[in-house]
Amino acid sequence: MFQARAAVGITAAIILTFTLGTAIAAATAAPEVFAPGIISGPEHDSAPAFTPDGRTVYFSRSDGDHSTLLVSHLRRARWTEPQTAEFSGTWSDMEPAMSPDGRFIVFVSNRPVEEGGKPLDGYFNGKAYPARGGNLWRVNAQGSGWSQPVRLPDTVNNSTSTFAPAVAADGSLYFMHPAADSKRFQLFRAQLERGIYREPQALSFSDGSTTDVDPAVAPDESFMVFGSGRTPAKSMDLFIVFRKNAVWGTPVHLGDIVNSPGSDAEARLSADHKTLYFSSERLANGDPSQPRPPWDNGKYNIWHVSLTAWLKQPSDLRSR
Repeated sequence: MFQARAAVGITAAIILTFTLGTAIAAATAAPEVFAPGIISGPEHDSAPAFTPDGRTVYFSRSDGDHSTLLVSHLRRARWTEPQTAEFSGTWSDMEPAMSPDGRFIVFVSNRPVEEGGKPLDGYFNGKAYPARGGNLWRVNAQGSGWSQPVRLPDTVNNSTSTFAPAVAADGSLYFMHPAADSKRFQLFRAQLERGIYREPQALSFSDGSTTDVDPAVAPDESFMVFGSGRTPAKSMDLFIVFRKNAVWGTPVHLGDIVNSPGSDAEARLSADHKTLYFSSERLANGDPSQPRPPWDNGKYNIWHVSLTAWLKQPSDLRSR
């Protein structure tokens, strides 16, 4: 009898969570393009990482095969023309993640593990990707610039397909790499203790049965936005999940205003953690008869939308 009541309680909580999520999603304002023609350009742009003051952003720009980290600054209410970050430009680098205090950046690179070696090969989605692998590397703030990149230890980089880092306030890392069958991506967390990363643990809601990617984690780890192919995603959609008493709840779909029929992924948070940035294949101009600017071409642009309505909700969304 107790087990039956518990099952009913869990089911009711899931239904309530879904109902609240649907209502919030329906009331969410439409996303807007981030700095069109400057940061959102004609190539694939993704993964903005903001300094704590919100006035400098690092992000990835890719032509599909090679990716570079760029930097732009907010001056007189306008973002400057992006320049190649001082620690990028040779290898395929992508997905920068700023530590909440701005003291370091973790990013993905296919650069060789050993000097003079060859770029990393990747193996994911069930097949090999020559020179398109990734490990996590770190640069530290140093004067007005950054230190030389240092590869994170094998505890974290236990796969040549380790991508999409996010940094919590205590330095712990979230990231993705292939699940055991290598056909799907799964989300992991590596706790940092006394400067050493513990063995990564899969997140409770990411069991490898569906592809989960690109965690964007609040510094206090109270919530996360991530991409997933789970139901009711049409392609790759964005979900939000809350953490209470060190336990992750049930992921909730961000709805069809935030999510488009195509791919929506590479979730990131603003410096104040109240705005969601993400990459989308959607077109800004929905009228096919009208001319489009070069950046509005169906490749990844960076979009942003407020998370305020989600973050103000009662505890129902934060429980299982």
